[in-house]
Amino acid sequence: MAPLSAALCTSASFCFSHPKQITFSISSRPRKPFFKISVSASSSNGNELMAVLSEVPSAEATSFGFKNLTQTFWVDVQRAEEKPLNVKLLDGLQLDLGSAPIKKLENVAIRVELSNGCVGWGEAAVTGKSQAMALAKAKKACEFLRQSSPMTLNLVLEEIACILPGQEFVSVRSGVEMALIDAVANSIDVPLWRLFGGVSNSLTTAVTVPTVSPTEALKLASELREKGFNTMRLRIGMNLFAELEVVKAITVTHPGCSFIFDANEKCTCKEAITALEKLHADMSVSPVLFEQPVHRDDWKGLADVSSIARNKYGVTVIADESCQTFHDIQKVIQENIADGINIKLAKFGVLGSLQIIEAARKSGLKLVMDSMLQTKLATGFAGHLAAGLGCFKYVNLDAPYMLSEDPVVGGYEASGPVYNFTNSRGQGGFLKWDIIA
Repeated sequence: MAPLSAALCTSASFCFSHPKQITFSISSRPRKPFFKISVSASSSNGNELMAVLSEVPSAEATSFGFKNLTQTFWVDVQRAEEKPLNVKLLDGLQLDLGSAPIKKLENVAIRVELSNGCVGWGEAAVTGKSQAMALAKAKKACEFLRQSSPMTLNLVLEEIACILPGQEFVSVRSGVEMALIDAVANSIDVPLWRLFGGVSNSLTTAVTVPTVSPTEALKLASELREKGFNTMRLRIGMNLFAELEVVKAITVTHPGCSFIFDANEKCTCKEAITALEKLHADMSVSPVLFEQPVHRDDWKGLADVSSIARNKYGVTVIADESCQTFHDIQKVIQENIADGINIKLAKFGVLGSLQIIEAARKSGLKLVMDSMLQTKLATGFAGHLAAGLGCFKYVNLDAPYMLSEDPVVGGYEASGPVYNFTNSRGQGGFLKWDIIA
């Protein structure tokens, strides 16, 4: 058995607001990948109680089980802080993700340090709100963590959900959840991918080709192919004729490429079907995925495109913007509106995403792991989760490739489209906290 980390001491005491103390001790048995957790508790009258909880497989053998961990691990936060996380995009790159072009990432970084010295990191994408407002909400959550008494991880996460409820600040909630879970994973010396299921410690991502001319797109696609990327994500819906010319240019030169179309609600039902028809007739090409072809509220249009794409062209249609809540996911499942759903931790939160993933798996929906414009802190956490669960057919976690610099130290190892999660515990990456804004 590998030696336990210094963060997971042989004896760690947690003091509660109640007049008692509980001490966890961990003992290992030689040549067996198990350790035993025993609990000794001193009550207010001085009587000592002792109990052996269970033999738990070590990290070498299997995952600990995330759900079980949330109910049994006591979190004692020593420090919790938030800071702005600003990174410029690549020179000349701007993204049209809403009302105005974006030239730099402006998110919120969250750092949580437990009383055992273990640190966790999270990142909140700023979506629909100002960075200042997101910082204010993150500050409120961090103040609670600093002031709260020790409690189990599930109770801490429930409190954070009360402080940051619903959809309005779900991205901030997601960042805080990431930091807490990362800190706990570091405490038990387990990488996140193993904590979430242990299916794999690597994955392959698609890459986004910006909206440019066919000549520029072909140049970019050629560079990406040299780096090993095979699946390319294209934004469509602004100018279908020009966008289909981009597909044609790339296909002629690189016939082995696969495509993901992301319309971001910009097509009508008729336009989406026409695009598929034209591609099939002119080039015998069909995308492997067609994400959110129509407006989020056009449920009938989404169902119609899904039916034709599936039955006539073998194309999988993914609901993205149409799915904002668990109720929306249930509607997609019950009415067979789409073939799959796009998961973004910033849109559903970590716990919300796990709930949705479970429902999708039971129903047979396909899953896409995606992210907002975020650094390796967030894409690393999402990648660990996707690799650990092993149920994501498609992954698009390429946002860090759009940044002019990488502010994250460590984290996953990227070799073109392949991400390897080789870190020994947590998500593996961190920020130089003292030098960021």
